[in-house]
Amino acid sequence: MSEKEILKKETLKKETLKKVTLKKVTLKKEILINVPREKILIRTATPEDAEALLDIYAPYVNKTAITFEYEVPTVEEFRNRIENTLTRYPYIVIEDNGIIQGYAYTSPFGERIAYKWSVETSIYIREDSRKSGYGRMLYDEIERISIRQNVQNMNACIACPGLKDNCEKDFDSALLDGNIDSIKEMSERFGDSKIDMSSVIFHERIGYKVAGHFHKCGSKFGKWYDMVWMEKIIGGHEEPPMNFVPFPDINI
Repeated sequence: MSEKEILKKETLKKETLKKVTLKKVTLKKEILINVPREKILIRTATPEDAEALLDIYAPYVNKTAITFEYEVPTVEEFRNRIENTLTRYPYIVIEDNGIIQGYAYTSPFGERIAYKWSVETSIYIREDSRKSGYGRMLYDEIERISIRQNVQNMNACIACPGLKDNCEKDFDSALLDGNIDSIKEMSERFGDSKIDMSSVIFHERIGYKVAGHFHKCGSKFGKWYDMVWMEKIIGGHEEPPMNFVPFPDINI
């Protein structure tokens, strides 16, 4: 790539980020969960948030199997991830009294062009702020934005405990049936200090359904873990589909 092409690419990237960081996400009243409205702000992330978001993400890397990443990325690497995501997809944070409590974003479900109407969702909440309603608020907002982008399918890739072979069939049946009680029971039996089924249960409660279960597909902390794919259909799958709208181009 010539020096002129590199300069043009960097200029386009800066212009896109400038456009994106002007966005303010409107928080809908109905997604507030027992939290005073005046305390909460959901907004688009900026590269300057990288250090604060990394503080939230690092414990997931160091202490859990929720992410299969082994090493905590540098602040600079994390900043680049935010910048790259924002060129096409939403990356949002939730603040309570000015303190970031969590963040969520979407990314490509697949690299081929035919996948562009499907996204993968990711969400991370501060360790001491889980089960405070922040996750639901972020996901509601990510879904609202994704609908504006003409996204049809939202997909979540969720790590979960590896199961004993004779229990996998029962677990798969519980997942497909959305049997929360059975999933909780298996979480207590097979979960460990690194991971349980809480993310699967959370996604089930907000409308996601199991699409696939991959067995012992990732190893971390010397132990094998499973992966569950869950999906939520948010579009009507019209034919032909409406054009995908990059995040910088939508009017929130």
